[in-house]
Parts: sequence; structure tokens; C-alpha cells
Amino acid sequence: MKEVVLGIDLGTSTIKIIAVDQQGEVISSVSKPLELFQESPGHSEQDPNAWFTATKNGIKTLIQVDEMSDKIIKGLSSSGQMHGLVILDKNGMLLRRAILWNDTRNSEQFSRIKGVYGERLNYNPILEGFTLPKMLWVQQHEPEIWKRVSVLMLPKDYLRYCLTRDIHMEYSDACSTLLFNPKTNEWTREVGESFNLGDNLPTLGAII
Repeated sequence: MKEVVLGIDLGTSTIKIIAVDQQGEVISSVSKPLELFQESPGHSEQDPNAWFTATKNGIKTLIQVDEMSDKIIKGLSSSGQMHGLVILDKNGMLLRRAILWNDTRNSEQFSRIKGVYGERLNYNPILEGFTLPKMLWVQQHEPEIWKRVSVLMLPKDYLRYCLTRDIHMEYSDACSTLLFNPKTNEWTREVGESFNLGDNLPTLGAII
């Protein structure tokens, strides 16, 4: 059997999965569409469970092609959309749909952060699409959900959680939250404390 590695890319409109051999040749690939919910002006959401369903279905489709008949999967790597917000309760269950990177409902929260920290925070420009403004929007507008928050994570963190049950965030993704200090490779606790976010952030580290 010849070894291949799967690559999973979680996009906004599709999930794409490829199988690559040891020479870097793409043996098989498949894409599965994703539904986007834009039910109010500025809102952009997806159901995180749909990401996992599309991934499972995509892998099933991919491994059934003739080119994969003599292949064995030795590993998996993922990439995907950044900045989005996924919220889990203490049992690891979703509390709401994910708020995506292109959601612009949080202008008030964006201005609030800039009012406290100016134009930059943790060596990053403060941008409306980053994750912290989304957290503050849920905190303000969905307090009953916020009371039940146990973990705040990004989209591909949730997909990896579904595949491995590991709750983790790697450093480059953490930079886009505005809560991570890239010089210390640690969460900046005082930022979270200044907005009463609680201790809801995942373990950090490089993903190997």
C-alpha cells in the first residue's frame, strides 16, 4: 500500500479535501458545498456541524475513487477560514451557529475596543473582522448563551475537535483573536479581564 496524507481546507463556501502522496502529487480531490446564513444585514453565519458532516462525506467520496484503491492514509492536515467564533458549553456542545470572519454586525463592539486600546492591540491592528468584537457582541446581545460559555474557539479548531476531541488553538490563528501576545506566545489575560470574558480560551500550541 502506498501512503498518502489528507489535506482539509475549511472555506466559507466549500470544504475541499485532497489526498497527496509522498512525492507531493495530488491523487484525489473533492469539494463539498457549505450553506451560508445571512438572515439580517451584516450577519454571516454557518452551522459548525455542517463542516464536520461535509468533511466526513467528502472523505468517503474521496477514498472510493479508483486512484485510492491501493493507498493508505497516514496523516491529516487542515487549513481554513480564520477569525470566526465558535462557542461550546461545558459538555462540548455548540451553543449557537458560528459567526464568520465576514460578519460585520459588531461595529459597536469594534469601536468599544478601539476606545480602550487605540488602533492596535497585541501588535495587530484592531479590525472589525477579528474575533474579539464577535465575542463582545454575543456577550451583549445573547446573555443567556454567554452565561453557558465554556470554550471559545475558531472554525478549524472546531473541525479538529470533531475529528480528535482535542480542544486546541495554534499560535497564528490565536493572533487573529486580538487576545494573544505573539511575543510571549500566551493569552493576554488582562485584555480578557478588561471585557469580563472569563477563562474560556483553549490551550495554545503549535500543531504538529
